Amino acid sequence: MISIALVSPSRLYDIRRRVLRDNRPEANVRDPRDEEADAIHVAAIHHDAVVGSGSVYPSTWPLPEPMGLTYQLRYLAVDPEFQRRGIGEKLMSRVESEITARGAYALWANGRDSALSFYTATGWSIVPASAHLSTETQLPHHVIVKRLSR
Repeated sequence: MISIALVSPSRLYDIRRRVLRDNRPEANVRDPRDEEADAIHVAAIHHDAVVGSGSVYPSTWPLPEPMGLTYQLRYLAVDPEFQRRGIGEKLMSRVESEITARGAYALWANGRDSALSFYTATGWSIVPASAHLSTETQLPHHVIVKRLSR
């Protein structure tokens, strides 16, 4: 049984390191915004172990059109042993529910190219001409956006 819960950011550092930073001990897995009051951190928990994570932070909308309150998604990860079981979708659903309740209009992220099919299947759009390399991982990414139903 997997449960989705709000957690402190420190509960997510291990999975961020293991899944998103190739388990490199020296990798920085803390975001400067982790402890801000408006940050939201969700975990997928299996027998008290964190097997999935996602964090969102209030952030400026990356597109030129005006938008109200928006959040940036970071550190969405699912342990490889638990992937393809709908956990990523459950994490996203909880994030979207939390930020919609706070009045958010949209969500955006720098999505890894290797995960773009997941994002587009769950309602995200890829911003044209937004390809870039992550400064943290040197992996190819695109800016992705999702407008929320309110």
